[in-house]
Amino acid sequence: MSRAVLDASAILALIFDEPGAEHLTDDVMEWAVASTVNRAEVQAKLIQKGYSPDEAWSDVQELVSDEPYTAEQAKIAGTLIQQTARYGLSLGDRSCLALAIVLKAPVYTTEQIWKNVQVGVPIHVIR
Repeated sequence: MSRAVLDASAILALIFDEPGAEHLTDDVMEWAVASTVNRAEVQAKLIQKGYSPDEAWSDVQELVSDEPYTAEQAKIAGTLIQQTARYGLSLGDRSCLALAIVLKAPVYTTEQIWKNVQVGVPIHVIR
């Protein structure tokens, strides 16, 4: 398998062993990456749930490698507003998709609305 991009919701599903996490198999996770923007989202959610900042960062670090947010990704994420505004995708969502576009990799998410999004990469909604 080539690389796979996880959005924040997929990472959180793994951490909390939520429905859909079983679709993130060892084969997927071996090549999984996340945008640093999505890592920040997960960090914030975990801290809101009572994790210490270091514990939150460590938990994510163990699960998935990070990919720095580049100027190219920023441009793509900004441009994606044209295709995704009607679905209400956030900057974090579009940043995840931008990374997948750059890497030409599939995306994994729990967000049902993403089933409607067409941006040239496979989108796997895991629940």
